[in-house]
Amino acid sequence: MEISDGTDGTDGTDSRPERVLAAGVAAALERLMGLFRSLTPPSGLSLTAAATLATLERSGPSRLTSLAVREGVTQPAMTQLIGRLQESGLVDRTADPTDGRVVQVRVTDEGRAMLARRRAVRAERLAEILARLSPDEQAALSATLPAMDALANAQQADPLPTSASSAGQLV
Repeated sequence: MEISDGTDGTDGTDSRPERVLAAGVAAALERLMGLFRSLTPPSGLSLTAAATLATLERSGPSRLTSLAVREGVTQPAMTQLIGRLQESGLVDRTADPTDGRVVQVRVTDEGRAMLARRRAVRAERLAEILARLSPDEQAALSATLPAMDALANAQQADPLPTSASSAGQLV
C-alpha cells in the first residue's frame, strides 16, 4: 500500500482538491483586491480603517484588543487607528456597561454614512464593469455570492492565528 504525501510528484505542488481550490481562490482574491482598490473612491481612509469601520458596523461595539485580532494588526496600531477615526468623528469610545474599566469602540452615524457613500460609489463603478460581462458570467458571479459570504464568515467565526513568521511569507 502506497501512502501519498499530497503532492503530485512532479513539481512538489499539493494536488489535494482543497489545496488546488485554495490556490485558485487565493489567486482570484489577489486580482479582486486590485479591482476593489480601483473601485474605492479616495476618502482619506486606508483599507484597514475602512475594514475596521465595516467590522464595527457589522458586529457592533468591540474592545480594541478584539478589533486588533480581527483586523490582523497589533494593539498599538489599532489604538492609533481608532484615535484617528475618533478625531474624524467616525467612531467613539464608551465605557462597557458591564465593566467600567473596559472601553468599547463603536461606529458613529457619520462613520456609517462614510461607509454607505464608499459602498455606493463602488457599486456604481462595479455595475459598469458587470455590464460588460455576458449574462452567463453575471449569473455565475451571482451564484458564488453565498459561497463567498460563507468563506468570509468562516474566517470571522474562527480567525486563523497571525504571526510575524507567517506574515513574512505573504507576497
